[in-house]
Amino acid sequence: MPLPRTGLCYDIAAAVLRPALQVLTKRDWRGVEHIPAEGGVIVVSNHLSYFDPLAIAHFLHDAGRAPRFLAKSSLFEIPLVGPFLRSAGQIPVRRESRTAGDALREACEAITERGECVVVYPEGTITRDPNLWPMVGKTGAVRTALRTGCEIVPVAQWGAQDVLMPYAKLPKLLPRKTMRIVAGPPIDLSAFRGQEMTPSMLKKATALVMGTLTAMVAGLRGETPPAEPFDPSKANLPTTGNPRKRRRVK
Repeated sequence: MPLPRTGLCYDIAAAVLRPALQVLTKRDWRGVEHIPAEGGVIVVSNHLSYFDPLAIAHFLHDAGRAPRFLAKSSLFEIPLVGPFLRSAGQIPVRRESRTAGDALREACEAITERGECVVVYPEGTITRDPNLWPMVGKTGAVRTALRTGCEIVPVAQWGAQDVLMPYAKLPKLLPRKTMRIVAGPPIDLSAFRGQEMTPSMLKKATALVMGTLTAMVAGLRGETPPAEPFDPSKANLPTTGNPRKRRRVK
């Protein structure tokens, strides 16, 4: 399936990273048929590791979509890396700041004006759950979907943590690890469309999204998830950044 027109930096990244991932990882991919061939769409996924954006990008690229990730703004401040990410169409998010909404506006434009595939990690960061289950989610993906009218396609993944554990710096590439990824049908948000976007409504819609992802992750793992999602704010942990470096001030 041909990809939509992409920038030079995206093409370079794909040309380098796809063959490397083909060699370095094994793949158990399912549900590719749920990724729409064209048109604006939001893909949501659970976040396990710094490695999983590569696995998700590989999955979406081979499904014929050029993913535009919402990524933490600090990555865009790294010399050479930042301009490259921008040129490749990725979207910076200044998490927990007054300008965080700028990323959502940019995502809305990418979806409605250019029909792009925008990838959002609703947790907002790598999961803090001790057993790597999805945490409570933030409302950005739902707000974007309700504003644009586009669909949210859930993509659950498991295996990236075997290559690079959360916040680890050195990958474990051998023996080759299997990237288990499954896409599901679009999440039905019809009960929320046309409603006023109150905090209560957004929380319920986001819980639906996270519940769907968690059930899909459970299927990949063959395990039962916790009854309630982990909430870092209740565990005195920061909601963004490396929790090993700092804890929330009481």
